Amino acid sequence: MEFEEAADSEQLFGRGSPLGPIDPRKARFPCCIVWTPLPLISWLVPFIGHIGICREDGVILDFAGPHFVSVDHFNFGSVTRYIQLNREECSLSPNLADLPKNEALESNEKMTWDDALRKSTQDFQHRSYSLFTCNCHCFVANCLNRMSYGSRQRRWNVVNLAVLMFFRGTWVDKLAVLKSFLPFATVLCLGLLLGGTNFFVFLGGFALALVGWFLVGTYCFKSLVLL
Repeated sequence: MEFEEAADSEQLFGRGSPLGPIDPRKARFPCCIVWTPLPLISWLVPFIGHIGICREDGVILDFAGPHFVSVDHFNFGSVTRYIQLNREECSLSPNLADLPKNEALESNEKMTWDDALRKSTQDFQHRSYSLFTCNCHCFVANCLNRMSYGSRQRRWNVVNLAVLMFFRGTWVDKLAVLKSFLPFATVLCLGLLLGGTNFFVFLGGFALALVGWFLVGTYCFKSLVLL
């Protein structure tokens, strides 16, 4: 009986099947969160970019526009940073508190990693896209909350997800570092050369306003940023 329960648990979130290797050339990142810089925005605030999450076979899913989750075509360019997640840190059953009321699952329902991603994909295919209220970070956070990644008590959102990628993300290669920071360095140098301290004030204000919006929308007025 105990053996049957253990075998059953290994099947939850795909724990019974080994993952393939990470292969940036083929854009395959099994069970990873992936990141790439956004045009214009990342040139001014380099720690803000476009994010996606990958299936067990390494295929990338990302919320790319109104009612559209892109499959195997990472928008805004190739992956520059990634974090491979440990499937052992997924709870054995969905956390109902982290799911929309109209999508709450039965507490004894079993799902694989890909099942969790598929359910979030179906949800976001009915959502409008907004950089400020419902974006790619919201989609990935929804996936992680659906599988209760980390713990049932942990609530993923756009802020802690961005912090996780910034501090723990692995660079694909040296060229990825240049792709992420060279535009920012160029804009910064040109701005300071042409605009002086006025540009520096503008850049600081823009970054503060953007970060402030997500902090307020995530922790103060939780209905602003939709997960």
